[in-house]
Amino acid sequence: MADQDFDVRRISGGLTGHVESLVPVTHRGRLVRWAQLLPKIASYEPGYQKLTDHELKKESLSLRYRARSGEPLAKLLPEAYALVREAGRRTLNMRHFDVQLLGGIAMFNQSIVEMQTGEGKTLTATLPMYLYALAGKGCDLATVNDYLAKRDADWMAPIYRALGLSVGVIQTQQPQPERRKAYACDVTYGTAKEFGFDFLRDRLLLRRIQEGQTDLIGGMLADQQGGSNEQPVQREPYFALVDEADSILIDEARTPLIISAMPTEEQELEVECYRWAADIVKEFIEDEDFEYDYDKKSAELTREGRKKARLLPKPEEMDRVGMFHIYQFVERAIKVEREFHFDRQYVVVDGEIVIVDEFTGRMSEGRKWRDGIHQAVEAKQGVEVTVATGQAARVTVQDFFLRFNHLAGMTGTAASSAREMRKIYRCHVVSVPTNRPVIRKPLPSRVFGHEQRKWQAIVDEICEVHATGRPLLIGTRSIDKSVIISGMLQERGIEHKVLNAHHVETEADIVADAGQMGKVTVSTNMAGRGTDIKLGEGVKELGGLHVICTEMHDSARIDRQLIGRCGRQGDPGTFRQYIALDDELLIAGLGPKKGHKLEDLGKENEDGFDSLAKLFKKAQRRVERKHFRDRKALMYFEKQRKKMQRQMGQDPYLDTPG
Repeated sequence: MADQDFDVRRISGGLTGHVESLVPVTHRGRLVRWAQLLPKIASYEPGYQKLTDHELKKESLSLRYRARSGEPLAKLLPEAYALVREAGRRTLNMRHFDVQLLGGIAMFNQSIVEMQTGEGKTLTATLPMYLYALAGKGCDLATVNDYLAKRDADWMAPIYRALGLSVGVIQTQQPQPERRKAYACDVTYGTAKEFGFDFLRDRLLLRRIQEGQTDLIGGMLADQQGGSNEQPVQREPYFALVDEADSILIDEARTPLIISAMPTEEQELEVECYRWAADIVKEFIEDEDFEYDYDKKSAELTREGRKKARLLPKPEEMDRVGMFHIYQFVERAIKVEREFHFDRQYVVVDGEIVIVDEFTGRMSEGRKWRDGIHQAVEAKQGVEVTVATGQAARVTVQDFFLRFNHLAGMTGTAASSAREMRKIYRCHVVSVPTNRPVIRKPLPSRVFGHEQRKWQAIVDEICEVHATGRPLLIGTRSIDKSVIISGMLQERGIEHKVLNAHHVETEADIVADAGQMGKVTVSTNMAGRGTDIKLGEGVKELGGLHVICTEMHDSARIDRQLIGRCGRQGDPGTFRQYIALDDELLIAGLGPKKGHKLEDLGKENEDGFDSLAKLFKKAQRRVERKHFRDRKALMYFEKQRKKMQRQMGQDPYLDTPG
């Protein structure tokens, strides 16, 4: 066994050492059972190392023949994983560690695998992807954005090709023929969003074909020219491996994927209503014209507010709109004015509103908020208001992935969502031990009375650590907060780089540089997923990367993603959490009454609140529980809707009310 692998006996023989401290009791039985396969995989290694490249590919083709002849994939696992390990060593000089083999075995057994940052999830994914691909039914690897999909596919392609498999990538602006070719490959990388939209487009196409609505003459001409584009691009769902599984299967689960239908005249009239509501929204005063529900994040007009809405001047076109609907437009505009902010929830690109995903910090092009929120944001920002159209096809992320016969996932943070993963996706969450012990150190959290004092303290710490030569990563929740901290660092003369949704094209360079001596990087959640910050020369001796978390997120998993940037692969590292009593999390988690009370307390005193750090954890847990209830309600609603539509002989993905 190679020096870098931990001793397998520490798993199979009682789980001692650092492995025991990292593996929850509920997972040990599975890991012990799977660990017994490791010596068998290792036994094939000497023989495979003697093969030429051509002979290695022939060995792989032999396995593929056995798989397609009906031999169970579980029986082929040791040989398959040994082949992938050898291919990785030859093509990329990356030999799978034993912990990565364990992760690959867990994924084959329909588990969501939790692996710490820097433990090589991208390489681990090649194991189950290769094994399931042997069946010849296609395997999809879904990740959070186009950049990671292309990067990982290009990076791992030599392994697959060395074993005789083809690799395809789905990208947002890809034409249909290229998509069909990518899906026809043995292994296909792409985003969950693109996979879902392609499923809906295929569904619509199949309905048109069944109803005989395709252009027969055009189809015949296309056939003469070498094939028609009018055919589905995807194969039947077989195996899906979800990267950043908690983000896609949990955080994104509430966002349905929708293909819109053509607008009607009535819907076009709504544009005037959105613009009018955005213009007059500041006339309405809280507790006088409307009451705001901080839990549901919704506004309701009072009697005075309704009177004001009736009396305010309106365009002539709105004479056809009933007052009940006008009240709704005003209430929606109030919600947008309070909750949706430029450079936090969205940015403007080429005159269009583009959502910024709060969990990843990246732009979510093509996505739109529902229930008129997107149009209200467009009106608020003064860009062209796109008509809120009906739905031609719709699927939730939950629904889409539940269609697969085999589903697995991997992430750095999933243990806290284990119950939800098991209940909804029938997948166990398994924490795989690290290859080397984690020596990351938490520093005491700092709590301040108000936000401005917090930012000052953060900049003070940055200057202090920067003077030692250690690199720093400063994480913020939103683009506007990254701009604030950047401005303060400029005033103090600290050279730094900013990574947010406005700097996507330089992301790889910024991340590659972030662990070098003396580097300071300010980032939104973009640096929290799919990135691996490697330490430069001499940094380890200084104490490694120092991570500063400037705010707590609604989910502890997002905080853990950022913290996980330091202390990778046994490297040293430290992190500290900064929070303030006027942070939005307290109002969301503890309610407006207690939240505002704490905010007032912070105005009286600036410092001395460090003992209240546990209160933020409590608020965070409450918000997490609320989001979990929302997702459960969504799942129940979707289940009931599909059941009712099937009873009526309808297609639940296409015959969906708008």
